Amino acid sequence: MATVQLESVSKSYGNGPLAVDSVDLSIADGEFMVLLGPSGCGKSTTLRMIAGIESITSGQLSIDGRVVNNVPARDRDIAMVFQSYALYPHMTVADNLAFGLRRRSVPKPEIARRVREVSDLLGLAPYLARKPSALSGGQRQRVALGRAMVREPQVFLFDEPLSNLDAALRVNTRNELIRQHHRLGSTMIYVTHDQVEAMTMGNRVCVMNAGRVVQIGSPLEVYWNPADTFVARFLGSPPMNLLELPASTATSGTGDWCRASNENATVPLTLWHPATLAPYAGKQMIIGVRAEDLRLGPPAETTSTGRLGWLHGRIDAIEPLGAETLVLVSANGTEVTARLGRDVSARVGEAVTLSFDAAAVHLFDPVTTKAIARER
Repeated sequence: MATVQLESVSKSYGNGPLAVDSVDLSIADGEFMVLLGPSGCGKSTTLRMIAGIESITSGQLSIDGRVVNNVPARDRDIAMVFQSYALYPHMTVADNLAFGLRRRSVPKPEIARRVREVSDLLGLAPYLARKPSALSGGQRQRVALGRAMVREPQVFLFDEPLSNLDAALRVNTRNELIRQHHRLGSTMIYVTHDQVEAMTMGNRVCVMNAGRVVQIGSPLEVYWNPADTFVARFLGSPPMNLLELPASTATSGTGDWCRASNENATVPLTLWHPATLAPYAGKQMIIGVRAEDLRLGPPAETTSTGRLGWLHGRIDAIEPLGAETLVLVSANGTEVTARLGRDVSARVGEAVTLSFDAAAVHLFDPVTTKAIARER
């Protein structure tokens, strides 16, 4: 096990824009860190620089306190699991597991011990004499994981290892990786574009976009407190609903409070001080509300956390998913998704009102798209 430290690490190819731009990231001993982002955001390039497959243009990379910028991949004591499994088709499972150890001239008794232990741990013992063509996709992925585990490295690296699996195998293998991390306690860095994998697997999530780190935090911290509109839209299924509404002020019985409103929606902003929102008065603001925080029906008077907001719209589609129902509503020229219960009586084309608590509101600067932190 080891720590991994990236300090202003960048990567460029020729005279083009930076593929990775000044990444600062500290990964603790035994942590499961997920690098999350869309295709082309620089997450796989960052992983390959940690592995030593890609050179570092600038910055410093340390593993367990040792600077490894110019250390070859074979000498970094890391093991990598690829999206494509990269198994040798002409070798048995046992030979695939042992291949890397044989290349390093590990004694035969030690190779046999490690292969036996890892195959028992991953449930591969019955398949040691088979070749990869006789295995299922999930079994092949376990062989790829086992080949990394027999190395007993300081750091495990995973480059979208579940992308080639079908839905059921992806869930099973994801759970297997979580169990193995708890069992081994190893430092693991996992690259994915799948926000479900990021939410369920990582101790922390590093969200990347356009080569830069946008936000780092625990999965729930990033989910409930996105740093900007990109994170708000990228993390979550369905993504956070974002609306543009003009800010205004109003007077309640207890004093001044702010809101964003037009003829079709009113959003209470009681968790922000009026002075913070004063510069936005009359200007468009970006309002965010998660799908699960929307309720079907007009708002009640008040709640324990303040006023309720509402928006009017018309139902475009209803997607029953069994345990829940997604209702897509056209409001203010924007499609808003509400996650409701499994019993929804509304119909497509029906005019509806969606309500939500003030505590569910997120606020973003319309120019920078950065989140405006709550103050109450």
